[in-house]
Amino acid sequence: MLSAEEQRPVKLEFIVDINDQQKVTELRNILSNQNGIKNADINLDNKRVVVETTLQSSKVQNIIENSLKTDAVLMGAAVSAVVGKDSRVCGLVRFIQVEENTCVVDGSIDGLSPGEHGINIHEFGDLSSGCDSCGDHYNPFRKSHGGPTDSERHVGDLGNVVADEYGSARFRLLNRFVKVSDIIGRSFVVHANKDDYGLGDNYLSKMTGNSEPRLACGIIARSAGLFENTKRLCTCSGATIWEERKQAKAKEQIFSNRTSS
Repeated sequence: MLSAEEQRPVKLEFIVDINDQQKVTELRNILSNQNGIKNADINLDNKRVVVETTLQSSKVQNIIENSLKTDAVLMGAAVSAVVGKDSRVCGLVRFIQVEENTCVVDGSIDGLSPGEHGINIHEFGDLSSGCDSCGDHYNPFRKSHGGPTDSERHVGDLGNVVADEYGSARFRLLNRFVKVSDIIGRSFVVHANKDDYGLGDNYLSKMTGNSEPRLACGIIARSAGLFENTKRLCTCSGATIWEERKQAKAKEQIFSNRTSS
């Protein structure tokens, strides 16, 4: 069951490829009738859609894209494509800075064993030796391991996710310690076991929460839409945000195919 904090609505901002008022009206009607969406503000001039919601960002994104047959780019986000050594465990995790002290961590991971699994941000985005080269938990303040709401905890301590009987974990977590700008280039790791939040009776509890071994990981990368210019994503690639969104959709489809196979 979600905590009261995790059920709190937050504002998600998208750039949506819409060009006429009829589409704006259509989208506003769709969003206003959707459970889990409290409010939607649509600005045709700059193509921005701000949604106040308790839903996962990917669900809102899919509602917008599927209803209008268009592209929607999530703003202020980072993403991690998570893959295990044998590719059985895989998923996508997003980090969205919605307020100065609030980061939404949401995503889906498939191929897990049923039950709880610890998830963490690790200090390095180095996958040269798989998840083993990701380093320790991201811990810039040199604290002991703890739970996601503890004051004594690593910044990278995100808690547990719960996989259902089919091995799928869907989650939406609100975190007041993580800042997207600080975690770009680091890694996200999902572990085989439940995180004990530092409450165990051995020394590893205060280091890892006894959640290891590491099952799957991915580098945390800057997501499309972080830049104000809607024509170009960045000078290095020259891709428009719409081109990058189409590339991201193709990658998401690959992960979906892996899960269903």
